Formats: sequence, C-alpha cells, structure tokens
Amino acid sequence: MKTNDQSLPTDVDALQQMVMHLQQQLSDTEQKHQRLLEQFRLAQNKRFGANSEGHPGQGELFNEAESLAEEADTESQDNTTTVTYERKQSKRQQLPEDLPRERIVHDIDDADKVCGCCAGALHHMGDDISEKLEFIPAQVKVIEHVRPKYACKACEDNGTRNQIKQAPMPSAIIPKGYATPSLLAQVITSKYQYGLPLYRQESMFKQYGIDMSRKTLSDWMLRCSDKLQLLYDRLKVIQLEQPVIHADDKFIRNEFGLL
Repeated sequence: MKTNDQSLPTDVDALQQMVMHLQQQLSDTEQKHQRLLEQFRLAQNKRFGANSEGHPGQGELFNEAESLAEEADTESQDNTTTVTYERKQSKRQQLPEDLPRERIVHDIDDADKVCGCCAGALHHMGDDISEKLEFIPAQVKVIEHVRPKYACKACEDNGTRNQIKQAPMPSAIIPKGYATPSLLAQVITSKYQYGLPLYRQESMFKQYGIDMSRKTLSDWMLRCSDKLQLLYDRLKVIQLEQPVIHADDKFIRNEFGLL
C-alpha cells in the first residue's frame, strides 16, 4: 500500500505517536496470528493426532504374552551375575486355603503293591500332593418359582363363589422381569468394575443361547440405579463428613503430619 507523503504530519511528536500506534497494531496483529496458529495446531492434533484415551500398547494387544515373556527373559539375564554369590530358588505362591478342594487319588494297581524282590506286601509310606488350579466357567440356570393354587371343592360343587388362595410372588428388584439379583450384580460389576461394555456382554450371553439385547441390559441398570439411590445418598453423606476427600496419600500425610 502506497502512502501519500503529503498526508504525513511534519511535526516530530505527531510522527512519534503515529509510529507508536503502528507498533501497537503490529503487536496486536502478531498476537492474534499466534493465537489463531495455536488453535489450528490444536484442532489438527485433535483430529489427526493419537487419541489420548487409547490404552498404551493397545496395538500390540495380541502380543501381550510374548512381550511379558521377553521381559521375564531380560530380567533373568540381568540377574545372572548375582547367581554366583546368592542363588534363590523361586517358590510358587500357595493357593488360598479357603478355596474348595477336590481330591483325586492316582493309585497303582493292587497287583503292583507287591515287592519285586521278596513278593511281600508293600505298605503305605506317605503321599505326594501337588495342587492344580481348576477354573469352572460361569453357569447359567433358570429358577422356576412354583406357586400352588388352592380352592374349595365343596363351594365349587355348590356353585357358590370360590376363593382361590395362592402364595404371593417373591419381591424382585425388577417386577415382572426375569433378572435375578445375581444376574444384575454380574452385569453391573462387569461394566463398572471390569470395564466390559454392554455390547460385549450381549455377545457373551449369546454364547449361552440367551438373546439379551444391550437395550434390555441398559434398562436394567437404570432401574437398579433408582433402587440404589438410598445407598448413594448415604455414602455421599458419609464422605462429606470426612475431613479430606479427593486427595492423594502424600497430601493426607502432609496435612495430618504423617510425613
């Protein structure tokens, strides 16, 4: 853009004010340019960059076993220098004692319980017991609630009004629904504790031959949330009574002089 020299002021102070005004405009324009450039970069990164919610190493999900095996080999190689001075035998962790146990005895035939030298009977000198962990898949069963009906035969023969007596239906979390408390607890725990989406649970139930849509599962969860509102309100009151909430261990130790 061309500037008419005759339109410029001849006064020095006026020229200085004009230069300062132009410098301020230039600075504002530069800041606006940098702000727009940063917004453009953020938009590009959000659209084409890596998703921050993705699980690290998610692309190698199927190589998890191989990766862990390689890490174990690396650790064993790093610790080879200490074997010369101290050798520790790895001990398998004991299985919990409260787990149910089933004993299977692998005994030899009666014909083999004879000494091969003197043909004398062998005596039982002890047992070697090795524990193996068995996994029993989830079982699905149908519970039939049978309610016998009773009526007066004499009143029925006389043609009078006959009253039928029957035990009431047991109370349920979802009336007229076939979901038991154990089934509802399984669906809720799988989603919120183990992060299993409803569409995956839908496919799992199909493996048992049960057609259970995710819409039905979501409706169950909403119905359960209404029933658990009292528990939620009580837990909220207990939490608000605490001196500190939503704080890490370091802050709590520092706050109460435990460091």
